[in-house]
Amino acid sequence: MSTMSLDSLDVVYIVVEAVIGICAVVGNALVIWAVKLNPALQKTTFFYIISLALTDIAVAILVIPLAITVSLGVVIHFYSCLFMCCLLMIFPHPSILSLLAITIDRYLRVKLPTRYKATITKKGVCVILRLCWLVSVLVGLVPMLGWNQHAGDSGYIECHYLAVMRMDYVVYFSFFTWLLPPLLIMCTLYAKIFYIMWTKLSRNSASLPDGGTVYAKAYKTAKYMALLLFLFAVSWLPLGILNCISYFCLSCTIPRTLMYLSILLSHANSAMNPVVYAFKIQKFKETCTFILRTYILFQKSELVVSSAEHMTEQLGVSVI
Repeated sequence: MSTMSLDSLDVVYIVVEAVIGICAVVGNALVIWAVKLNPALQKTTFFYIISLALTDIAVAILVIPLAITVSLGVVIHFYSCLFMCCLLMIFPHPSILSLLAITIDRYLRVKLPTRYKATITKKGVCVILRLCWLVSVLVGLVPMLGWNQHAGDSGYIECHYLAVMRMDYVVYFSFFTWLLPPLLIMCTLYAKIFYIMWTKLSRNSASLPDGGTVYAKAYKTAKYMALLLFLFAVSWLPLGILNCISYFCLSCTIPRTLMYLSILLSHANSAMNPVVYAFKIQKFKETCTFILRTYILFQKSELVVSSAEHMTEQLGVSVI
């Protein structure tokens, strides 16, 4: 494709990417704003959610423009193109590792309810998140160390993803090593979480605090977190599968439309998470309503914490 020519498919792709980017920035900025504004949201799980929100904002303001640039095939230096493509590889990993950390956190809450607060502290969560980001950056920058398509000429090239990135790195290292295993681990842990919670609610609801209401809310929260995992998998697996087909089936031709759709779907995941929070998590919904009324519509409003949250605090049980 010429660097100066755009067909209708390219135009549609760029427009949709721009819309996704705007929605992701607005939605995830609202997430951070809500957590900062409402003390009831400033708990360990929402530290992970902040990490997800920051990742999604980075996708919107950095990855999407770079993806558009790479799709257009602009002429730049080989290593500049390689670095841009490495940035595209970095940001799926903090998302999947943050989701894995959330899953482990959920599992420890139901497996070790009496020891959880002593085991998991805010300082410990911050350390875990820093490690997630460090590992993600290292995984994404591996091609800069030599695992790339460099063939001796490091001059200017027409920058396309496959012109600089090796598919064995993309498939074996990024997808098979750092995407699929965490997904499988999370699926296993959520199956255990739901089994433990279902057992508690079905056998001991009469003896649980408030008739099991608090634990029922914890069960719902686990479902919302599992929904985030499901959306991530649905968004990123198609692109990974297409990359596998491209690598293992050399005679297969993947339509450009299908590849664009898979890329758009992976980026759209950055705009999905705030929608889940707004519709599924009551405390977040209340805070967003307060922000809308107070700062957007300029109406006098008070931030009200739900009665369920108040009851939870009284019982000393955290469900978020």
